[in-house]
Amino acid sequence: MMSVLVKNKHGWFLDASSLVDQWYSRCVRFKDTQKSRVKCSFKRQCFQILKSHYSVKAEAAVDGGKSEVLEETDKTSKKRKRKHSELNHGEVDLQASHDKVRSVILEGTKSLVDSARSLEHLNRATGLVKEPLPSHECRLVALCEMAKELPLVDEDEQEECVQSLVAEDGRSSHVDLFSRVTENRDDSASVVTLLGEEYVIPSHTAFLLSDFTRIQPLVHYGSRFDLIVIDPPWENKSVKRSRRYSSLPCTQLKRLPIPLLASPNCLVVTWVTNRPSHLRFVRDELYPHWGVEVVAEWFWVKVTTSGQFVFPLDSHHKKPYEVLVLGRYSSSADNSASPSETSVVPVEDQRLIVSVPSALHSQKPSLSEVLKPYIGSEAKRLELFARNLQPGWTSWGNEVLKFQHTSYFTLSPTDEPAGFHQDETPDNFTTSSCH
Repeated sequence: MMSVLVKNKHGWFLDASSLVDQWYSRCVRFKDTQKSRVKCSFKRQCFQILKSHYSVKAEAAVDGGKSEVLEETDKTSKKRKRKHSELNHGEVDLQASHDKVRSVILEGTKSLVDSARSLEHLNRATGLVKEPLPSHECRLVALCEMAKELPLVDEDEQEECVQSLVAEDGRSSHVDLFSRVTENRDDSASVVTLLGEEYVIPSHTAFLLSDFTRIQPLVHYGSRFDLIVIDPPWENKSVKRSRRYSSLPCTQLKRLPIPLLASPNCLVVTWVTNRPSHLRFVRDELYPHWGVEVVAEWFWVKVTTSGQFVFPLDSHHKKPYEVLVLGRYSSSADNSASPSETSVVPVEDQRLIVSVPSALHSQKPSLSEVLKPYIGSEAKRLELFARNLQPGWTSWGNEVLKFQHTSYFTLSPTDEPAGFHQDETPDNFTTSSCH
């Protein structure tokens, strides 16, 4: 896959934008019962992180390893560096956690960035798009709140828990997104009108737009998943100040019905902020509550288009990496049906995923390619608290269509007829029936 540019003993260097474009290489637009072929790509400026948050005189930590001389330039940084004794309790806790992995982050990132540079991936100064980032007011959370007034689908009405995105007559405006799982069963991506606005839906994908109070249709969907990726809306001060999205108390995460969604030996992956208390909660409370055993911790390292850390590695305020906690689900009730231990591929610890991040808040890179060796190509995959869709995945959240809005894409007509078929389709997506 083009998305994995480099793979070595430290981990992977990803080209996230190329992978997204692969998902929409063929796309059909449904409008007024008419179908037309369109060319669709995610807007390039979203992945143009040209400058790190360093002072002008600072050196790049990835190149020289001298991150101790770097200073932050964001609004919350201090004009002078504080001494260790002046750090608050949370910062001291963060520093202790960081010290344990600093060398892993530095050495692995340098290796992967150097390899990416040798492929001239980080040396390109051409093709820059000088346009502002797309700005779209997402109303999905508010719509989910309003949808709570609607009656839930009766569990006895099994045929009603799933629906096709596009009906036989080509219409898509009357699908119930809030209480039924919606599937795009087509071999192509589809541009459709939902809730009065246009969205781009990948091929062979399923999604449910709801919050905790209406997650039941996902449970009754009929699938047990081999991979579950969770991106919780963690509570923190910056989120409260910005009000970019509603956060969730840690204890509420225990309500996620993981035992009802996970297959035996399901790989569970949770995105965690750099707050040590969140990491301890996942390892010591959340995973044990679900019957998930921690098997590894990985790190997503964010770099600029020139290969610098996006934040100073040794910053007391923000780090240029996020943690992923990986675990395997097991249940005494599933032991008889579980495959032998030899069939479970061991997950290596302290691997890095290095990429240029999206400039859009909370848009994470796809883990499809890097996790495939540990789950197999036939695995059924689920993302919880998703803000975008992926081919071959089922996704749930109250902003599940956020980054599928056409404002984030460049769409242009093409002369290719609309009735085409893709050469390749995801081999891990099957439609489900409720039980």
